[in-house]
Amino acid sequence: MSDPSTAAYRLLTLIALSGECSPDVIPRLGIGPSYGEKLLTRLKEDNLIKTHYKDRLRGLRLTCDGKRMLLSENPERFSFYLNGSSDTNHPRSDYPRRLRLQQSSIVYAMLLNSGVRLFRDQKPLLFQEEYQCRHGEPIHMELPVFYHSREVKELGTETVKIGNSRIMGILFARDCIYALFYTGDAPMKWEYRTELRVKTFLSYHASRGFLSKGHASPCYQPDTPVKAVLIGSGMDTPLKLMESTGGFQKSCFYLDNSFDYFHYIPDDAAGETMLRLLCSPALQKALRDLLLSDLQAPCPDYGLEHDAVSDGLPVLLAFDFDMLRLSRFHTALSFHGLTGSLICFDFQKPVLQQYFGEAVAIDTIDLEKFEGRFLH
Repeated sequence: MSDPSTAAYRLLTLIALSGECSPDVIPRLGIGPSYGEKLLTRLKEDNLIKTHYKDRLRGLRLTCDGKRMLLSENPERFSFYLNGSSDTNHPRSDYPRRLRLQQSSIVYAMLLNSGVRLFRDQKPLLFQEEYQCRHGEPIHMELPVFYHSREVKELGTETVKIGNSRIMGILFARDCIYALFYTGDAPMKWEYRTELRVKTFLSYHASRGFLSKGHASPCYQPDTPVKAVLIGSGMDTPLKLMESTGGFQKSCFYLDNSFDYFHYIPDDAAGETMLRLLCSPALQKALRDLLLSDLQAPCPDYGLEHDAVSDGLPVLLAFDFDMLRLSRFHTALSFHGLTGSLICFDFQKPVLQQYFGEAVAIDTIDLEKFEGRFLH
């Protein structure tokens, strides 16, 4: 059981990190339905996990024996999650908290499958007080690396103002910082001022705080973009997000200016590819250069944001699915009475066609061919 490469250990790890794991995570670990049933049966027989079912929500939790086993084998990795009165060690029974824990397990699986460092024994404990007081050599970070929202709160009183943020955590990539959110299949709860403070908090530390030159290696520059990534269920959800007006008293998500970028990725294998793409500036540049190689340069006379021109039409590269940029393009085309062109991945096309209607022609990138050429 102590072999980290086994399916059993990977599943136990995700349950430990999330507190309550969604059964939907099991296929993400490369476990087929038949073996998955046998694995769950064996882990229950060994008294390492148990099923918690309430309010029609089924989840997987560790038993006391399961916690003791993981703590004895790797306390550095698991003690943060399996000690004390935290939600991960003593999960609550109310539905909203349980749902958030299960959503965390989905995000963790995506991050791990995308090559993002997640475990506490594999990254600097960046938000702990002793790290802020260090002198001498900068803290070295192996990017990309992710810190859960509870890890961010280890910074103490400085994070009080962002305590009610809906972030799952912070993903540090080269040349960019991402605030990760999970929205499910509908616009999530949203508080503009709180999320704006998240961006301000990260921008401050990138410019002169513990992420800046002399403190971290690699370091961030003062103009490092802080972007939001919304992870949701499938590709029907982004249409709801882009068309949302915020609901009653603007309490739900809508496209505001708390962040300058709002990327959307689905919580599936395509989303994992998107994560790998968003975390790699070199990969994004290579794809952009390839797509733009047969197009003309942008035309300033159009009076709208675009990346190129093709057959007289303004072209927008939409493969990173920045909803804010897509919304601006949609509005500008309508205002100027123009038609345009989009280039996106094939799995993104249906929702973009529905959002833009007849205002755009859409060319697609075959996701499978992209993965074969750029990721293997």
